[in-house]
Amino acid sequence: MAVPKRKTSRMKRGFRRSADALKQQAYVEDKDSGELRRPHHVDLKSGMYRGRQILTPKED
Repeated sequence: MAVPKRKTSRMKRGFRRSADALKQQAYVEDKDSGELRRPHHVDLKSGMYRGRQILTPKED
């Protein structure tokens, strides 16, 4: 059975656990509509992605 040779310090334990924290999702302002959207995602309202029409826009 594997047994640690030394006790893990609080600092090393904290470095390892720092990746477990939840990150706030990033949003960018759309150039055309001015609304917030996720980067590298299709804008669902307009259907545009990188200046091209990918999807048909949703109708209200």
